[in-house]
Amino acid sequence: MASWWHRDVIAAGKLPLMLCFLAFVVTFALTRTITRMIRDGRGPFRNQVTASGTHIHHSVPGIILLIIGAFTAVGGPGSLGWRSFAALAVGIGTSLVLDEFALILHLQDVYWSGEGQLSVEAVSLTAACLGLALVGFSPFGVKDVDGIELSLRLTATGIFIADGVLAFICVLKGKYRTALFGLFLPPAGVTGALRLARPSSIWARHRYGGGRLEHATRRAADFDRRWAPLQTDWEDFLGGKPSLPNPPASEDVHR
Repeated sequence: MASWWHRDVIAAGKLPLMLCFLAFVVTFALTRTITRMIRDGRGPFRNQVTASGTHIHHSVPGIILLIIGAFTAVGGPGSLGWRSFAALAVGIGTSLVLDEFALILHLQDVYWSGEGQLSVEAVSLTAACLGLALVGFSPFGVKDVDGIELSLRLTATGIFIADGVLAFICVLKGKYRTALFGLFLPPAGVTGALRLARPSSIWARHRYGGGRLEHATRRAADFDRRWAPLQTDWEDFLGGKPSLPNPPASEDVHR
């Protein structure tokens, strides 16, 4: 265990990444626990509002922590201690911001609505990427490896890069869950990247029209009818079941 820790974590320079990953996951778990307790009116936490009547969302301190972590990483000392501090700040800040990703995207308080579940998808995808980067076989920064192990590391790194490209295509096609699973199961990523995009995705808006868009709409409806209940149950388990209807779109949002 000590040998693995020194060679694959310390020697490979992955301690800050590990701290960032742990801070990200723990912060999300604590944040969702606290927000659920606030919604249910339990525990010592309350829905705090300033004297001016403004509710400060937790993405605000998240942005501040992200700025602190980024500036520390770029302009701070290069010692392991400072890099670890920056990693913790970035991990906590990113988690707080992405937990309210849907609010930032829609410019509306959709945290406990169906649209708010997009935040859970964003957090899950980010956590998966951090986890893969952490456990991945990096070909760089590791000394005293033979030719066979180096070849394995290069091959694994190539596979991870290909998975990342496929996952990015899936995201452009609006298939966030497929992108998440594709990081762990390459066939899922290949399938999602090759099949039709969801009609509301960036890919469809720029590349589809007419019959192809109608075909994508029918396929998405069939998929949602079959798998949406299972996906919804999983997202409700992670982020909490929505209790508010989706608010109407504001005209100012689309200007």
